[in-house]
Amino acid sequence: MNETAKEILTKLLKGNEQFVNGKYDAKNITIETLRGLCDHQNPHACVLSCSDSRVVPELIFEAGIGELFVVRVAGITVGPNVLESIEYAIKKLHVPLLMLLGHDNCGVMEYAQDSYPYIKDGFKSILKCVYPAIDKDKTALQNENILARQHTVWVEEFLINNSTIIRKAVEKDELYIAKCHLCHMTGRVSLVD
Repeated sequence: MNETAKEILTKLLKGNEQFVNGKYDAKNITIETLRGLCDHQNPHACVLSCSDSRVVPELIFEAGIGELFVVRVAGITVGPNVLESIEYAIKKLHVPLLMLLGHDNCGVMEYAQDSYPYIKDGFKSILKCVYPAIDKDKTALQNENILARQHTVWVEEFLINNSTIIRKAVEKDELYIAKCHLCHMTGRVSLVD
């Protein structure tokens, strides 16, 4: 991991500790900050987060306006628009850190467990994105929080295998991918092995 990515990850995890401890002291959340960024952006990291209303990266990492390029989609599932949004953050905004942020009690994981191995109408792309994690280890069917972690690992593999931009950035040590998981009961974000 390059030093810049390490510093940013450390800062985000420290911000999460402050959030957990109720010492929220975010800066850069004023209209003046927004006005100062009206013609450019320079985020420190890209966060692929679930669109779940309980998962708000700017709050749980104590980040202000302009600090994070957040891509939100149900279950951190990856399709063409999500992939290209992440690639944009890497290629055009030069973020050195990509965080994949799964979470406890994810409705997408529960739905995938209930539906597996069938592809149901209405949520085909979501299920097709989660099922590979189940295929890899069927024990994930027993616990949606384990499945969420396994899915986060699968998302990293998918991104590297399906994006030349992401793969080359990782190979050149220009990008570090941090696989993370949010626990709703504690508010704590932990790294996924």
